Amino acid sequence: MTTEQNTTTSPRRVLDRQRLVAGIGWGALATVAMSVPMLAATATGISPMPKPVPMALVSHGLGAVPEPGAVALAATAHLAYGAAAGALLAGLFRRVTVLIGVAYATVLWALMGLVWLPYLGWGPFGTAETPKIAIATLVLHVVYGATLGLLLDRSQSDGGGRR
Repeated sequence: MTTEQNTTTSPRRVLDRQRLVAGIGWGALATVAMSVPMLAATATGISPMPKPVPMALVSHGLGAVPEPGAVALAATAHLAYGAAAGALLAGLFRRVTVLIGVAYATVLWALMGLVWLPYLGWGPFGTAETPKIAIATLVLHVVYGATLGLLLDRSQSDGGGRR
């Protein structure tokens, strides 16, 4: 091992840090990408969900929070969750592709469907409300995963990540 490789700021550590930072940024951006169709569907009335899941979680968990505060808290929590999930994906895989991003997002969707939606009283995958929730939330998670996978793959190819 050379002296250069033995320092605390080895190239490997710098790359690891860069991967996590890229995962955070791209995870937040992928969350925005999935939130746009979610909010558009809500605004137009075509969403099968009684309200967007982040808003429902804030309302259910905290009770009566005034709307502007609830919206801000839900948006912040959703972005933070998406950013953390992006960092986790970037840290788990040496190379991230669109396919890996979609597969990962499908796992996140299953987690939401089996933990968070039943917590809201909507049943597994929202089926106590309507089976359409399962499909709608899967589509949104595929948007997240494809976006995250594409952005991480591009940042790796551009030298901003790992090879």
